[in-house]
Amino acid sequence: MKVLCVIIVAAMVSCSPSKKDLMETTLIIDGKSFSIDLDKPNDISLAVQNNAGVGAWYIDQPKITHVEVDGYVGKVSLGGSTNFNDVFFNPHSHGTHTECIGHITEEFHSVNDALDKSFFTAQLFSVTPEDRDGDKVITAAMFDDLKDVEVVIIRTLPNTDAKKSRNYSNTNPPYLMEEVMLRFRESGIKHVLIDLPSVDKERDNGALLAHKAFWNFDGEQRMDATITELIYVPSNVVDGNYILDLQVAPIENDAAPSRPILYKVK
Repeated sequence: MKVLCVIIVAAMVSCSPSKKDLMETTLIIDGKSFSIDLDKPNDISLAVQNNAGVGAWYIDQPKITHVEVDGYVGKVSLGGSTNFNDVFFNPHSHGTHTECIGHITEEFHSVNDALDKSFFTAQLFSVTPEDRDGDKVITAAMFDDLKDVEVVIIRTLPNTDAKKSRNYSNTNPPYLMEEVMLRFRESGIKHVLIDLPSVDKERDNGALLAHKAFWNFDGEQRMDATITELIYVPSNVVDGNYILDLQVAPIENDAAPSRPILYKVK
């Protein structure tokens, strides 16, 4: 998809000290104009934290520890000249991350090669998973109002702050039916974001039906499509159309920590 972005920055200075400058940006995407306010970002990422934060997939929490080597101590409070830490974490388990088809292929594919831009048209949906055979599932019918966008963002209900620190291991979280990701693929959706540890069932014997449907695993594989998991969308961010700025850490891996930011379309 060819995208032309035109940025118009307008600073409006008021004589009133109570009013701040305004910074607006206009993006031209596929011939359509979208105006956003850069002063009002909605960060929907969850950070990697030391021995805390969200987690999944049966491994310990992240560890951030200072370096000690050859008499050097990488912690100012312990007499070191600088804070100098090692960070041990798994991108799929700890915090918001974006993954590419390399997550399920024998061949190596890096998520850094899946994104050729960072701004996308997006639509946010809030959905209540349905009870089905002991599971909670998300169905295609929940997205009947899908617009002509590049990205779908899914917020599950109920939406509480507990999502920021929940350990999803062995909890059988809600998941997407295969039909959902098939519909997204057929609708041209390139990127899906969700506030769960996976689009698939926690224990599915490796079937990975939703992942495979979205990436067209058994056909012409979609190398430029991504899935972002473990986001958190605050309840005051209303459903509707947005511009998504999807920033991914430059790590050559099938998945990497990411920071998706939403801007409401004015």
